Amino acid sequence: MIVDFQHHFTPRELIKEDPGKGRIVHFDENGAPSYTIHSLLYDLDEHVRMMDLAGIDAAFLTSAVAMCADLDRSRFVNDAAKRAERDYPGRFIGAAHVHPLGGAEAMRELHRCTHQLGFPGVVITSETDGLYLDAEQFEPFWTEAERLGLFVFVHPALRLNESRQFDGYDTARSVGREFSLIMATIRLINSGVFDRHPNLTVHMAHLGGGIASMLGRVRAYQDKEFWGTTGHPRHGRKAVRDFDYYLQHNFVFDTAGFCGVIGAVKTALVEIPASRIVFATDYPQEIRSREVVRDFVAEIRALGPDGMRILAGNVPLLLKQAQKTAAE
Repeated sequence: MIVDFQHHFTPRELIKEDPGKGRIVHFDENGAPSYTIHSLLYDLDEHVRMMDLAGIDAAFLTSAVAMCADLDRSRFVNDAAKRAERDYPGRFIGAAHVHPLGGAEAMRELHRCTHQLGFPGVVITSETDGLYLDAEQFEPFWTEAERLGLFVFVHPALRLNESRQFDGYDTARSVGREFSLIMATIRLINSGVFDRHPNLTVHMAHLGGGIASMLGRVRAYQDKEFWGTTGHPRHGRKAVRDFDYYLQHNFVFDTAGFCGVIGAVKTALVEIPASRIVFATDYPQEIRSREVVRDFVAEIRALGPDGMRILAGNVPLLLKQAQKTAAE
């Protein structure tokens, strides 16, 4: 069973402008492009046609407009994702959308998504509301996600807390978001989130922002004595276990975010075991063509046993039903 673990949609009702056959680009308050609107976002019939061509069985459905959004929008999108599950049986898997800092009402919606809607995971962004994922304000959310048995999908923030340095060349989207994912990974580990919540699984988008190419440097800076930061309240903090332990026990990384370029997957495999990577496309944003998705699937399959593990073998890491079926 091949599952696309990063597959986006936006309900038509939440798009004010009619994009027609074109594209509408939204910008943040600093003038950085933040999101591109187009008709493929709500054309689920075309999503299924793409999946059929590419050989994708199901897609984990998330919506950018409801990531870390207010309660009303979260509920609307959660219900829309459930309708997609019903309208296209077996093809879509809904994600819970709640604001992790939304308090008791958001946690009640998380319960509804788990117990009534049957969603297996919840999506948040790598930073939000001026805070990062190691902030103490997130602690109730991590506690509840672990207790409910939900995996947490960390998508790159659409609007970075600080985007001023990305003032040209669309670098907030092309580079800034990946930097945010790398930072989120480091923050979650070194702040002790997984020491406090050992059963928590975090699905990190975009191969962790391409963290594999930076791991040599990241590991080196875990030696706090060598760098002189031992005892510092912020820079001296580190997790109980070795940094890589958490990469291989608490994280699952997906193949989205690099526009279907197989070289990014090959690079990740140098440092991240295939047993911790799942297939994802970022359709229909960074990839909008059926043929590109089809070719990406074929290139991953050509990696041999590692490729097959990425495409299908690791699905049970995130979907409990698949894990139960495999056990049976």
